[in-house]
Amino acid sequence: MKKIFIIDFGSQYTQLIARRVRELNVYCEVHPFNNFPKPDESVMGIILSGSPFSVRDKNAPNVDLSGIREKWPILGVCYGAQLMAQNEGGSVQPSEHREYGRAMLSKIDVSNALLQKLTLNTQVWMSHGDTIMSMPSNFVNIAGTNDVANAAFQIAGEQTYGIQFHPEVYHSTEGAQLLKNFIVNICGAKQDWTPDSYINSTIESLKKQIGDDIVILGLSGGVDSTVAAVLLHKAIGRNLYCIFVNNGVLRKNEFVSVLDNYTELGLNVKGVDATDAFLDALSGVSDPETKRKIIGKQFIDVFEAEAKQIKNAKWLGQGTIYPDVIESISVNGPSVTIKSHHNVGGLPEKMNLKVIEPLRLLFKDEVRRVGAVLDIPTKFLSRHPFPGPGLAIRIIGEITRQKVAILQEVDDIFITSLQEHNLYDTVWQAGAMLLPIQSVGVMGDERTYEQVVALRAVSSTDGMTADWSHLPYEFLALVSNKIINRVKGVNRVVYDISSKPPATIEWE
Repeated sequence: MKKIFIIDFGSQYTQLIARRVRELNVYCEVHPFNNFPKPDESVMGIILSGSPFSVRDKNAPNVDLSGIREKWPILGVCYGAQLMAQNEGGSVQPSEHREYGRAMLSKIDVSNALLQKLTLNTQVWMSHGDTIMSMPSNFVNIAGTNDVANAAFQIAGEQTYGIQFHPEVYHSTEGAQLLKNFIVNICGAKQDWTPDSYINSTIESLKKQIGDDIVILGLSGGVDSTVAAVLLHKAIGRNLYCIFVNNGVLRKNEFVSVLDNYTELGLNVKGVDATDAFLDALSGVSDPETKRKIIGKQFIDVFEAEAKQIKNAKWLGQGTIYPDVIESISVNGPSVTIKSHHNVGGLPEKMNLKVIEPLRLLFKDEVRRVGAVLDIPTKFLSRHPFPGPGLAIRIIGEITRQKVAILQEVDDIFITSLQEHNLYDTVWQAGAMLLPIQSVGVMGDERTYEQVVALRAVSSTDGMTADWSHLPYEFLALVSNKIINRVKGVNRVVYDISSKPPATIEWE
């Protein structure tokens, strides 16, 4: 498969570069600078990412491009550009002016292949504390801003380029054109990596890899596991056995409704209601990480017991997607744990199963596009993400059956109202949190002292960053009124207007 290599120096924008390449219908892979495979004939070009480091740091990330330059087109972005300049004898120094945010390209060599079709004074996004003060003699300046003289360069006689801005971010208004110039015009990519081609090649690959073996897959009701299940089903049919576990902290009526939906898809699914086992284990637990570990352990116990009833299983299917893969091989190893996730970790080794991951090359938006081509109904593909530990991490503090019941009712009113008012699809993710505080209220002539709930709705493209959704005041007032009137035990509703970062989407 033809591809673009992205060499990652730890930038927060690296995944965004990859997504922009994919949007051009070109396949790409992200590899850490300190552990990437030697490029071969399948590689069409190489992009060097930005980095939180300065090239002047003692332990700054570096990469040996000898044997790569001149053989493959290269585009250095920000840190990548500065690294090439410094390694060739140029001078990279702290900027006289902080170069963060919007800037305009006041000088552009539009005859250069990288910058064709860009307009003078086009807006770009800067994010660096250093700048290339002087360039090596074989570097040719091809663009600049009022503050950054060497905003872009090409190495003479090579298809090697560097830019000190980020074309992958939305604020670089013609960044997509620049990336297309490099990937399509300079690297020669054919733009033929489409959902249809992915489905066809993946199904054929799954057939060859699995043969007549049996695969077990844990379904969650979410987009990733659903699309993974349908791909496997198209490849191996009834040899796919799906298990959907009710952990007791799903949304209201979700266990039954999701099972009904999966029946429509023709999947071979068994539902296991393990509510009591999970809630008994969670009783009185307050620590978020402990909640996640308990749910993870209980899931493994339940899943293993059910899976043992399926004879001759050889594979464990998982809905792993590409951001998970990138995270696991990141520059500094797996990132510092913000929270652990409820998954089937430990099961493959414990049960002597091989892992099969049909979606491991796809980003979330690509998973949805593949699902659409597979004719999976919109009600599956448009579902908001929902955390594996479910409502357990939306109940702040200890877990009780009563709290779960209260939050299920509140959450149901919120989500149903979003759907009824045609707001559901404008939101990336929404839910309610039950707070560990009580507040004074008045209902009729009586004073109340009851629970507070917080509503959370965010807009995002991939969940890496998110902004709070600006839902209409009239809608929020209506939902608040419904919750307080209908859910016994709740007398106050608040709305979370925090963005990510600094806040996370979930409260725990």
